[in-house]
Amino acid sequence: MNLDRPVAPDPYDLLPRVGSFTLKSDDVRDGAPMAAAHAFSGANRSPQLSWAGAPKETKSYTVTCFDPDAPTPSGFWHWIVVNLPPDVLSLPGGAGKEDGTGLPRGAFHCRNDYGTLGYGGAAPPKGDRPHRYYFVVHALDVERLGVTKDTSPAAVSFQLVGHTLARAILTPTYKS
Repeated sequence: MNLDRPVAPDPYDLLPRVGSFTLKSDDVRDGAPMAAAHAFSGANRSPQLSWAGAPKETKSYTVTCFDPDAPTPSGFWHWIVVNLPPDVLSLPGGAGKEDGTGLPRGAFHCRNDYGTLGYGGAAPPKGDRPHRYYFVVHALDVERLGVTKDTSPAAVSFQLVGHTLARAILTPTYKS
C-alpha cells in the first residue's frame, strides 16, 4: 500500500455552496477515531446521529457516509438513506440494518459500494493512514429524491446536488 498518496480534498468543497446546520452523535466525534463497533470487521453498526437547525423549507433528508480516502479514484460509499421525513431529526445507533427495520416509514437504504443495502462500516486497508468518514445529512427541497434502492451512489449524489438546501457534516476517522 502506497502510504505517500496525497490526501483527497474535502469532497463537499467540490460541490456548489449551500447552507449548513448542526449534526451530532452519541457514538462518533468530528475528527476523532471511530470505535471498532462502526467498522465492517467489527459490529458493523451505524452510529447514532441527530441534527438541528435545517432550513424551514426542508421537505426531506438524505443521510450518507462517504470515505474519500479509499484507494480508488471515486472514494467509497458506505451508507445512503433517502426520503427521511422532515420531522425526523435523528437516527438511532444501528438504524443502518440491511433490512431497513431501523428506518422511519417511507425512508429506505440505497445500495452502498459493498453492493449491499444498509450501513457498511469502515474498512480501510491495513497499514493505510486514518481514513475520513463523512457522515452527512442533506436537507432537501423535495419530499422524495426520485431514486430506488438500486440507484448507484454516484447517481444518488447527482440527484442530491440539485435538491440540497443545506448540509450538516460530521467526519470521524478510522484506521485498521
